[in-house]
Amino acid sequence: MATPATTLDVDGREVRLSSPDKVYFPALGLTKRDLADYVLSVGPGVLAGVRDRPTTMERWPGGVDGDESFYQKRLPKAVPEWVGRSTITFPSGRKAETVCPQDLATVLWMLNLGTLRFHPWPVRGGATDLVDELRLDLDPQPGTGFADAVEAALALREILAELGLTGFCKTSGGRGVHVFARVEPTHFIDARHAAIAIGRELARRLPDLVTVNWWKEERGERIFVDFNQMARDRLMTSAYSIRPVEKALVSTPLTWDELPDADPEDFTVPSVPKRFAEVGDPWAGLADAEPASLAPALAWYDRDAESGEGEMPYPPDYPKMPGEPPRVQPSRAKRDG
Repeated sequence: MATPATTLDVDGREVRLSSPDKVYFPALGLTKRDLADYVLSVGPGVLAGVRDRPTTMERWPGGVDGDESFYQKRLPKAVPEWVGRSTITFPSGRKAETVCPQDLATVLWMLNLGTLRFHPWPVRGGATDLVDELRLDLDPQPGTGFADAVEAALALREILAELGLTGFCKTSGGRGVHVFARVEPTHFIDARHAAIAIGRELARRLPDLVTVNWWKEERGERIFVDFNQMARDRLMTSAYSIRPVEKALVSTPLTWDELPDADPEDFTVPSVPKRFAEVGDPWAGLADAEPASLAPALAWYDRDAESGEGEMPYPPDYPKMPGEPPRVQPSRAKRDG
């Protein structure tokens, strides 16, 4: 028989936790209550990643072995009045109201809905068209792994420093590495162009290791810099989110000194709270970091455009964008030509 719902006091706000004994990670025996305790144990870190940011919920209401999972971008129908919200604009131009957390109670409320991963937009709730956080996703392709992503991330850090940007690194929750930097508010197109320019520069310096080729058939065994993560309404995991895999891996912030010897499988729901209690949050300074201009990176983009390397393809669900090349795989284009 299921345990009745319980109520958690989160900074003076009551949050209902239904079916607290429901198992979400069978291999580890982790229940919804265990996940709630995890979120509370890393509260300042997980909240910093989503505070005042429109956030898509990746919901797994049946647990990771269940057959139901989905992304919820719009605000659910039944929402406590204290849950923060914001209006976002999708690439199509349609608008929607979404969750915009202001406190840890809202994060626990999302968890109660089965949310394991939080995907906050790189914008603030009061200015949802202006990016204030550059996010670079180093995604290992088949034949590469975490060690390759680490090598790319260390070189990326140097490039960011040359541009006046301070990078913060974390595990993706899988084999990749994410690098974030605070930037002066700028439009999505400019933020994406900056990511393209930075990715191209990284690929020039490490041509055998890194690629910005959008088409998988052209990437080879290299680390892909996913520049389209900076496009509007793309999903990128926040710090301390839980990956829906058997081992309950966590997307974990690291110091740059830790990164070379890190193993992403060491960072899990059972292990991260102890680490957080002992060493704190390596990303504690991200929210207060001095925002930097993307002008130097955009100058690189303009330089590359003059030499013939301009706009790149957008994700397939996007409307046709200005200056975008044909959205057709190179091999197919050759056949059709």
